[in-house]
Amino acid sequence: MTADPGTPTATYRLQLQPAFPFAAAERAVPYLASLGVSHLHLSPVLEAVPGSTHGYDVVDHRAVRAELGGEQGLRSLARTARAHGLGLIVDIVPNHMAAPAPERLNAPLWEVLREGPESPYARWFDIDWQAQGGKVLLPVLGGPLGEEWERLRVEDGTLRYYDHAFPLRPGTEGLPLAGLLDAQWYRLCWWRLARTELNYRRFFTISELIAVRVEDPEVFDATHATLLRLMRDGVVDGLRIDHPDGLADPEGYLRRLDRAVRAATGQAGAGGSGRGAAPEGGSGRWTAPEGGGQRITPEGGGGRWTVVEKILARDERLPDTWPVAGTTGYDALHHIDGLFVDPDGLEKLTALYRAFAAPPADLGGDWAATVRRAAHEVVTHELAAEVARLTRTASRICAADPRLRDHAPWALRTAIRELLVRLPVYRPYASVGGPYASMGGPHASLGGPSATGADAMMLRSAAADAREAFTVEQEAQVVHVVRDAALGGLGDGPDHRDFCARFAQTAAALRAKSVEDTAFYRYAPLLSAAEVGGDPGRPAVSPEEFHTFAARRSRDWPATGTVLSTHDTKRSADARARLAALTECPAWWGRTVAELTRSAPAPDPHLAWTAWQTALALGHGDAERLVPAVLKAVREAGLRTTWTERNAAYEAEVTAFLEAGPCAADPSVWTAIGAELDGPARANALGAALLQLTMPGVPDLYMGTEHIYTALVDPDNRRPPELGGEPAAQGPSAEKLLLTRAALRLRREHPGWFGPGSGYAPLTAEGPTAAHCTAFVRTGTSERTGTSERTGTSERTGTSERTGTSERTGTSERTGTPERTGTPVQTGASERTGASVRTSVDDPGTAGGERGAVTVVTRLSRRLAEAGGWGATRLPLPPGRWRDLLTGRTAEGAVPLEELLARLPVALLVRI
Repeated sequence: MTADPGTPTATYRLQLQPAFPFAAAERAVPYLASLGVSHLHLSPVLEAVPGSTHGYDVVDHRAVRAELGGEQGLRSLARTARAHGLGLIVDIVPNHMAAPAPERLNAPLWEVLREGPESPYARWFDIDWQAQGGKVLLPVLGGPLGEEWERLRVEDGTLRYYDHAFPLRPGTEGLPLAGLLDAQWYRLCWWRLARTELNYRRFFTISELIAVRVEDPEVFDATHATLLRLMRDGVVDGLRIDHPDGLADPEGYLRRLDRAVRAATGQAGAGGSGRGAAPEGGSGRWTAPEGGGQRITPEGGGGRWTVVEKILARDERLPDTWPVAGTTGYDALHHIDGLFVDPDGLEKLTALYRAFAAPPADLGGDWAATVRRAAHEVVTHELAAEVARLTRTASRICAADPRLRDHAPWALRTAIRELLVRLPVYRPYASVGGPYASMGGPHASLGGPSATGADAMMLRSAAADAREAFTVEQEAQVVHVVRDAALGGLGDGPDHRDFCARFAQTAAALRAKSVEDTAFYRYAPLLSAAEVGGDPGRPAVSPEEFHTFAARRSRDWPATGTVLSTHDTKRSADARARLAALTECPAWWGRTVAELTRSAPAPDPHLAWTAWQTALALGHGDAERLVPAVLKAVREAGLRTTWTERNAAYEAEVTAFLEAGPCAADPSVWTAIGAELDGPARANALGAALLQLTMPGVPDLYMGTEHIYTALVDPDNRRPPELGGEPAAQGPSAEKLLLTRAALRLRREHPGWFGPGSGYAPLTAEGPTAAHCTAFVRTGTSERTGTSERTGTSERTGTSERTGTSERTGTSERTGTPERTGTPVQTGASERTGASVRTSVDDPGTAGGERGAVTVVTRLSRRLAEAGGWGATRLPLPPGRWRDLLTGRTAEGAVPLEELLARLPVALLVRI
């Protein structure tokens, strides 16, 4: 096998850091190649803040990070990887850079601080020069300026403050300190002022990460030149795009990147990599090569596989006009995890949680109410500066139009907040002068909204609810003004464009901080449900829903990513597998946590519930890992302490409880817990792993997850891995390694069974416990029937596959409308066109002469055991004789699941 610059068969994520540089990754290459992956997936490789353990704090786009081994080290890694048949996927960070200490590390920012808005680098950063008297606010002081005055000094032509070193405006070096500070293009201030006074866009609420304006062509060129050179030289084969929702124009950025990559790799003007024909409009969908054949390649990136870290809501769709292969895969994580959640048990577990912890509805008792309150808190506090900027811009828009002048700033600010907190997705994708038709509205005569129909409907719904925040009906009309401005419908001037973009960017920051970083930690019946891309209010996923999701991916985004564990997940997949098992024994958990809390009282019941679940996820009470994770959780929850308003006494109580409770529990406690959970956790972990490795999409394995890997939130999940050899594995860890190797090697040897153009069909078990089996068959491209890969049109109906609306329901794909309308996936009807997606094992396409693979997974294994096991339940296999790659067992016809799954709770079969 040789590395393919097109679609990976599987990737392996490595978190690079000084403790695990390029050389360490290079030493691990032979081992990783033996697993069966096709590409290494590297965290950001450009120059970052010294000592950074993640690399997302880039300071210099011109250089590969020296602490990792520099460009020479990266090229050496690429050569060794290629010699073993592997390529490199690299994570890139277009949204922001570090505002480091010393500031000189970021040369463009240094120049802006010295030269002000006239600096040629001023266009790099999203700074509102109309605020703060034309100065950049720098919230770096540990206290109010008056208290820190004596710690400021001029030294070697710079202004010093601890590790900080700021440039001086030319000609100001000799001024007294007060005059010198007033003369600069920046204002040093207490860090607490950032919340309300900051005048540059940042990453979420992190002032140390300043946003970059990659929408500017010159900025794009400067920040991507090194990356493109590495792609031109064949060092880098594909891209992961970090946080595209932070950008002013995500689609515009991705299209510019697509063109740049095509040009750098010699694919300018070609469809994809030259092996596929790109449809008009440059969609990120997939096309068949001219003349037929199996090879199907991504259009996005000129044949260079590109995925975006886009967090999709449960029923949200990735814009099909983006020139990418898909997302990084958090949507897959949610659907896989959900299969192992017992909905009835979850309901009982939630009732027990409410009785035990007694949280108020909006502080963890009810998911929707908890999200809404968290959003209000974040938008009025942490994002107050961002809302203030939107309010200033909206006020200028209204002042410039006589028809809108009577909307007061307070009303605009209220409307902005109330609209933002009601958005059910990360952001809308509206733009002034965008490609979509006007949706009308009360201000259509002012220009007409320009957005997707889904965005327009979403904002209209939010606006209808937001009016409730106003007592006077006429004052509530301001909500429509803000809505239309957010949709790009009030005009096409600079302020109109700025408001439209900033509203969407602020929405993304609000969603991340209020849901993932606040509500996830407050609503705690089942901690595994509080995961990136998840829906704690509705975490369970039925087999039918999973199959619908997988079939749609196979058709629409066959090379999108799939993940189970990442550097950003709150808990690793195997930790979540242990927690999901609680939904199968809620009464036992209720008794257990009550008994444990009586023997080691906690400061509050909410903490007791979450701390013991966190320890359970690890499988033991390791103080070195558990204490930091729980302290982070209570600060994120913000119920009794926060990151910025620390309650030292409470945090000391938390630490004391953890050390006396979970971390000091008698071994018999963990033995008893293991007796209840180890079996179901094993089935969940192996089942989730096999689903990810064989479902439609490109699986990304996080470092170490080929074994049983239990990790908590960062920094616990970013510990340097121990790779380069094969660690001794026993029990479930050995089983997971066996499963992972078998599936990865199968994907590598038979990419046509799993990649773009391959088939996916559910298999339905028959018998009294059939609901505990989830199974499907993957087949090669030549076995597909019913739709043309080249045209995207149903050959049976002639209906376009790319309409942006669900043709079965007539509803927009980004409205949040549930996909399922009562039609079971087994009927063989495509949800969008009615064309066959081959969901019946009797379909001659599935039963063709070519070989394929069958995945069989046990779900809710404890409930299965309580029901007496598989008994007479059988799984009808497609025609032919099949062999399980994990056990060597052979089977054909309607195989008894009691026999097929006698040794392992999963099976991976190939036709022989």
